[in-house]
Amino acid sequence: MKNQKSFVKEQLLELLKLIKMERRVVITGLGVVAPNGVGLEDFKSALKEGRSGIQFDQQLADLKFSCQVSGTPPIDKNNVDEYFTDLELRNFNSTGIMYGVIAGLEAWKDAGLQISEGKNPDWDSGTIFGTGTSGIEKFRESIYKIDALQTRRLGSTAVSQTMNSGISAYLGGKLGLGNQVTTNSSACTTGTESILMAFDRIKSGKAKRILAGSTSDSGPYIWAGFDAIKVCNYKSNNDPEKASRPMSASAAGFVPGSGAGALVIEDLESALARNAKIYCEILGGNLNSGGQRGGGSMTAPNSTAVQKCVKDAILDAGIEAKDIDYISGHLTATSKDATEIQNLAEALNRSAKNFPYINSLKALTGHCLSAAGSIETVATILQLTENFVAPNKNCEDLNPEITAIIDAKCIPQILLNKEINIAAKVSFGFGDVNGCVIIKKYS
Repeated sequence: MKNQKSFVKEQLLELLKLIKMERRVVITGLGVVAPNGVGLEDFKSALKEGRSGIQFDQQLADLKFSCQVSGTPPIDKNNVDEYFTDLELRNFNSTGIMYGVIAGLEAWKDAGLQISEGKNPDWDSGTIFGTGTSGIEKFRESIYKIDALQTRRLGSTAVSQTMNSGISAYLGGKLGLGNQVTTNSSACTTGTESILMAFDRIKSGKAKRILAGSTSDSGPYIWAGFDAIKVCNYKSNNDPEKASRPMSASAAGFVPGSGAGALVIEDLESALARNAKIYCEILGGNLNSGGQRGGGSMTAPNSTAVQKCVKDAILDAGIEAKDIDYISGHLTATSKDATEIQNLAEALNRSAKNFPYINSLKALTGHCLSAAGSIETVATILQLTENFVAPNKNCEDLNPEITAIIDAKCIPQILLNKEINIAAKVSFGFGDVNGCVIIKKYS
């Protein structure tokens, strides 16, 4: 009996130690490369104005794609020259790495952090930066050279541009990061997953700060598979800005997009010690999978798992469902939009006029695939910190299946100036994987 009591006491002491070790986690830097805006200010203006970055894509038309519109970031030479040397750009052909490096270094700069220039790396800082593929154009280029018996002409950077961890390796080297340097991948949930992985590492005291985010290549060789399975909108090739229509009755599939979002996620104590700007606090979140069971599949969500993901995120954050003021939806402009709203309403036990405000960035950017979660989280944070809800575009004909669940006023179609205290970002990806992160104004 005595031994049992001693054991329980020891376990309680260990638990208390763990509780004591948990850190508060804040966001101190943001960076973004999106189809409708490169850099925070341009992106924020696009959000408020409802400005689209979706355009007619001549390359897709030439290749006889059904969908001939896309969301491709308007990167210019100045953007590239600021973050890459001439030597790095020699034989460089990876848009995903380019977007990720620009967004990541912008976030680092926005956080007021310096680049480690000494002999040793920065042991307290790392990166968890996700992607779906890396350097798909570089792969194509390399395959042609190999088939032409020109293997020796691949160049010294072919490996670093095409390995999945290329983006985290580039960022780790440019910033001299000595903590975890990792690339994660979970389809459309990748960006949200990277944020939560960083959150967990910092909360446990294993790092002071993590550059989290995700990126996605652009171009036909990344988008062709989606066009082939007919999930992209081919009905609006002549009207690109109207092509992506989340929550609309006339939604006809998603528009392929690309880009990168980045966030500096940091231990509160570290942020305060260096007098950093604090955008918001991460309260908690959850990642799970529906296991492709119970109606879930490679391409469709298991509704029970989606609801559980949101409920568990709320529990982890230590809040109640009624506390959420705004949701950044996944909402891809497919037949699953109504299902997503239904799942959110059931998970929150909130419907009709009691539902939080919700919007979908994909009307302005298209679906940025592995970059979607991080770009949309940057948008979420800008809305939370500056107290506005960006307008939902292209849903003037709201899907009646959706308005049967929530009130139309919860889906603002003009800029809404509204104080937001707590926001949720949800992501649902191929493979039946789900993510939800809860953020709050810092106080």
